[in-house]
Amino acid sequence: MSDDGTTSTDDARTSEQLVELAKRRGYFFQASGAYGGVGGFYTFGPQGAALKGNVEDAWRERFAVAEGNMEIDAPTIMPEPVFEASSHLDTFDDMLVECPECGESHRADHVVEDNTEYEDAEGLPIPEVEEIIAEYELVCPACGAGLADQAVETFNLMFATNIGPGDAQPGYLRPETAQGIFVEFPRLKEYARNQLPFGVTQIGRAYRNEISPRRSIIRTREFTQAELELFVDPEDDEPDLSAVTDVDVTLYPASEQEESGGGHVETTIGDAVEAGTLQPWIAYYLGVAREWYDSLGVDMDRFRYRQHLAGERSHYASDCWDAEAEIDGNWIEIAGFSDRGAYDLSKHDEYSEDRFTVFQQYDEPRTVERAVVDPDMSYLGPEFGGDAQAVVDALETKAERDRAAFESAAETAAGESSGDGSEPRDAESVEIEVDGEHHEIPVAKTGFAVEEQTEAGEHIVPHVIEPSFGVDRLVYTVCHHAYREDEVDGEDRTYLALEPEVAPTFVGVFPLQSDDELEARARDIVDELRAVGLSVTYDDSGNIGRRYRRQDEIGTPYCVTVDYETVEGSEASGDGRSGADGAEAHSGTVTLRERDTTAQKRVSIDDLAATIEGLRTGDLTFDELDG
Repeated sequence: MSDDGTTSTDDARTSEQLVELAKRRGYFFQASGAYGGVGGFYTFGPQGAALKGNVEDAWRERFAVAEGNMEIDAPTIMPEPVFEASSHLDTFDDMLVECPECGESHRADHVVEDNTEYEDAEGLPIPEVEEIIAEYELVCPACGAGLADQAVETFNLMFATNIGPGDAQPGYLRPETAQGIFVEFPRLKEYARNQLPFGVTQIGRAYRNEISPRRSIIRTREFTQAELELFVDPEDDEPDLSAVTDVDVTLYPASEQEESGGGHVETTIGDAVEAGTLQPWIAYYLGVAREWYDSLGVDMDRFRYRQHLAGERSHYASDCWDAEAEIDGNWIEIAGFSDRGAYDLSKHDEYSEDRFTVFQQYDEPRTVERAVVDPDMSYLGPEFGGDAQAVVDALETKAERDRAAFESAAETAAGESSGDGSEPRDAESVEIEVDGEHHEIPVAKTGFAVEEQTEAGEHIVPHVIEPSFGVDRLVYTVCHHAYREDEVDGEDRTYLALEPEVAPTFVGVFPLQSDDELEARARDIVDELRAVGLSVTYDDSGNIGRRYRRQDEIGTPYCVTVDYETVEGSEASGDGRSGADGAEAHSGTVTLRERDTTAQKRVSIDDLAATIEGLRTGDLTFDELDG
């Protein structure tokens, strides 16, 4: 990659060839092609779905099972109030600029980033983006018309829908899986026995109505996320960093991005925490994720963690670091690690009818001051009728959350706030909301007081640490970083050097030639390998060299070839293929071929399943095999 972040010719060529390979070999391709296709929607074919599933399984094993976290599966459609509370309806926007000639809409920040030295235009205010477009005389990427006089506007990315017929309840497709976890917190905390910290994971689809989806499955309108929401007590909970202290990481802190000539910082997790570059919880997950990405085949020479600048952080995040991979000569986000603080749970606690807190018991009882109300029901009853109790509940909540509102109203009513000696004004009131309607209650009728109480504990709103992974982008990254070209026996070869853990097919089995006996023996081996849980494909089409190339191209780590030595070995043993009782007899050898080096070794059929399973788990290496 060049220093200015532009895409080199070789990078672009790799990307083009990977996308072509993905379509031809069944990894991924644009959806609904028979109807002209729809931008931003992709279908994962047989190979891609298997690779994607393997990535999801590996994530689940590391971030759910190994960490002792729960997993849920929440709906993808949620009612409008959820997103009012989360602020997505107000803040989940991108910058849109429309071409005056062809009418195409584009993300204004992408137009700027693709054609100027600005790398993070997303974090700039709209007026500044408009000025940059005018200064550089930027044009429409589709038709070349000038955009200098076009207004840049906000565009909300939420997909709207209706829930039910008639006067349907408005709803939205979730833009992140996280809200499905947050809204269920009151029940999930019970499953965790109200003990912090605890984590909840989810793997599922999310939807964003992107202005200009592009770059294959890197930026789409429907995608898969794997997210972990860790709920912690910010005062008492700290991670155990011992397992990740010595993990090497490449960091790109905000301070380096803002400094002329700033660059990457090569350090360890432990040193970064000690220097104050990383806060402990985010540091822990950066260390875990770095090792996990490495195990999946992400090239660590093209991997970094970049801290969000203040202007680009999401509305909920106090700090955020992106895991970024170099693709096509540019850095793309493949995960985000955020400290969401108490934002989400506080919002849902405020907007919903449930409680989004956890009771934390003190070591010893404490005497504290609490704001309480004892409303005058002789006033509230006639005034509000059947809603009187809802008004009481609202007053109690208001006193708990906004004691100052009562104190200010009381001071004003007593004539203290003006300081002019005027008579007390009994009409001074506090404002509450009940079922969407606002009411003002005279403070004198609320029975507001501040009392000393002895408490065994307190209800706290947990803070949230969120590692959020983009599965589709990771699939693309793994394939891109695994793409290889070389020459074998005088012929050009393309292959994907996928790690065994994620390869969609682990072993291919071939008869050497079209021969009934070879084919029957090969199919028996396929059945035996599948019976032990291996992903196996059978191929008897074309010459053996072409079959090897096909498997190389989809990333199959090993191939087994059944030849005449296989069946001759069986005949020499005197057993044949099956005994007198019909039980299958194993003897002879097969050729086992390794993808990356194309090296071949003879392996006993009796040991074949155990050998391949050992190669899959890493207990064996190909070099350790005899033959």
